[in-house]
Amino acid sequence: MPKRKRGVTWDDARRQQAIRNVKGELLKLTKKETAYFQLWQKVARTEEQINSLLTVMAQRGQKRRAEETEEQRNRGLSHMAQRGLERKTEQTVEQRNSDCQTWHNLARREEPKKSEEQRNGRLVRQDVSRDLKE
Repeated sequence: MPKRKRGVTWDDARRQQAIRNVKGELLKLTKKETAYFQLWQKVARTEEQINSLLTVMAQRGQKRRAEETEEQRNRGLSHMAQRGLERKTEQTVEQRNSDCQTWHNLARREEPKKSEEQRNGRLVRQDVSRDLKE
C-alpha cells in the first residue's frame, strides 16, 4: 500500500488557487458595481440639485424684475446702447473697408442678373431726365 502524502497535494493547491481567483474576481466585480451605483446616485442627486438651483435662480430673477423700476430698465437699455456704439467705434478702418469690399463684390455679382431691358430702361430714364433739365 502506498504511503499517504501529508500536506497539500498538487490538485488541492490548484483548487485552492482557483477558489482564491474566483473570490478575487467576485470582489472586483462587487467593487465595480458599487462604484457604478454610487456614481449613478451622485448623477441623479446632482441633476436634482441643478434643477433646484435653476428654479431658485429663475424665481430670484422674476422677483428682481418685478422690483425693478422703469428708470432702472431705461438705464440698463441706455448702457447696452452705449456699449454698442463703443464697439462700433472700436471697429478698425481695415474692418470697415473689408465690409465695404464685401458689399461691393456682392452688388457686382447681382448686377448681371438684371435683364438687358432693365439696364436699358435705366439708361433711357437717365437720358429723359437729362433732356428735361435742358
